[in-house]
Amino acid sequence: MKKSNNSSNAFPNVRLRRLRTTPAVRALLQETHLSAKNLIAPVFVQEGLKKPEQISSMPDIQRLPLGKLAGEVERISDLGIRAVILFGLPARKDEKAATAFDDKGIVQQSIELVRKQFGSKMAVVTDVCLCQYTTHGHCGLVVNKKIDNDSSIDTLAKVAVSHARAGADIVAPSAMMDGQVQAMRCGLDDAGFTDIAIMGYSAKHASPLYAPFRDAAHSAPEFGDRQTYQMPFSNAREAMREVETDIAEGVDIIMIKPAIPYLDLIYRTRQKTNLPICAYSVSGEYALIKAAALNGWIDEHAVMTEFLTSIKRAGADMMITYQAKKMAELLSE
Repeated sequence: MKKSNNSSNAFPNVRLRRLRTTPAVRALLQETHLSAKNLIAPVFVQEGLKKPEQISSMPDIQRLPLGKLAGEVERISDLGIRAVILFGLPARKDEKAATAFDDKGIVQQSIELVRKQFGSKMAVVTDVCLCQYTTHGHCGLVVNKKIDNDSSIDTLAKVAVSHARAGADIVAPSAMMDGQVQAMRCGLDDAGFTDIAIMGYSAKHASPLYAPFRDAAHSAPEFGDRQTYQMPFSNAREAMREVETDIAEGVDIIMIKPAIPYLDLIYRTRQKTNLPICAYSVSGEYALIKAAALNGWIDEHAVMTEFLTSIKRAGADMMITYQAKKMAELLSE
């Protein structure tokens, strides 16, 4: 083929396939890299459980008794992952979520165990919400059949302080109550926990992709839904307002949840702030990949890697993912 008189920035002078000729060349030029150190592994701990229970809607994920927690965290640590997020399933629930801020609660005991066994080797993140601890299953307290925002944030602040007292590094409010970050920051600071970071579920959307988690955590609401406090998935500008509000209230890390359907919001948040961004690749994202892989329709490892890379490429610094252990295993090969 004869060279044209076109600009030197055009074909045939420019051939981008030159950058893809061999695996070694492609590796050299790879722009986005996954690392086990950027992954946060979720762990479910259930009070009173005698042995691990498989979660039917989340193959390979288990609810653990407290006695099995150290072994699980050891496996996570051995894979190079340096952070877990703890979800507690209490034996007792009530309308006021009292077990959520009980110093002998299941999450508090779990934090103490991980801190004692692993010291500063493992970062402990805790989910701060009320849905697992209330009889009605909502993320806030119910007053006159409505979610009462202001009493809920007072309770969330008490939960955060109890987690900090047990040894948590980062508390992550997921209730989507207005003012929750400010309430928790004030509560933590007043209690002397000024070094405890807050990872806000800043833009948490009312998504059907949470269904397997609600199965795992026994946290489905008994009435209504969560659309009065979780975000509509159609509203990107509103999501940015939620992010701005959390920043103004003193959040240390911003979270976007879910991840894959919201890559645009991760990207927009990255353009807006230099704060660290966490993306939560939720239970439904995990279940979709697992179901398709178990049916032989997709290559699980390849799709998992592509999905997590796309989240990182969009601007996330860290990812909560149920595929954390499997991804870390792949990265170590």
